[in-house]
Amino acid sequence: MTMFIILFWVMAVITIVPALYIAYSSNLVRSIFMFFITLFGLAGLYVYAMADFVAITQIVIYVGGILVLILFAFMLSGRETLERLQQSPVKLFNLKKIPALLVSAMFLIVLVNVILKANVDNQAWITRNIQAHNVIATTDITTDNIGINLMTRYLLPFEAVSILLLMALIGSAHLSRKEQVQ
Repeated sequence: MTMFIILFWVMAVITIVPALYIAYSSNLVRSIFMFFITLFGLAGLYVYAMADFVAITQIVIYVGGILVLILFAFMLSGRETLERLQQSPVKLFNLKKIPALLVSAMFLIVLVNVILKANVDNQAWITRNIQAHNVIATTDITTDNIGINLMTRYLLPFEAVSILLLMALIGSAHLSRKEQVQ
């Protein structure tokens, strides 16, 4: 086992274990800090995959932006709401989680289908560009190179991260709203 493989598994564990804790825990403060660790582990995996720009984007936008947004939502929300959320019993499966499980299962099916059927190395436009020597070297660092890589090579992780940003915005807005007293 090489050092790179060991480093990959360490970063994978750093990413997955806190994410599982977040999914299971009802303590919001601990979940926010575990989310911080998960995002750093994910950035490490991006560095491991030689996606330095995505890793830096992950840290700047999500660690710097999303976590601050979540902390503001946490501070602005009422104490009663937070205590009620933390005291609700945590069940792994219940009826309220069925829509989320269905969406997650559909996303997993689409992701596995794309991975199995994409055959990325034999795409016609890729072979055309390789034959025409229209290839960007990994040592080139220009704005054009970053834009092209974002729209081609790193499109899926970039879009997945943007969906995460949208979900965090909606969740923080939901947490920060005040409930009307009847």
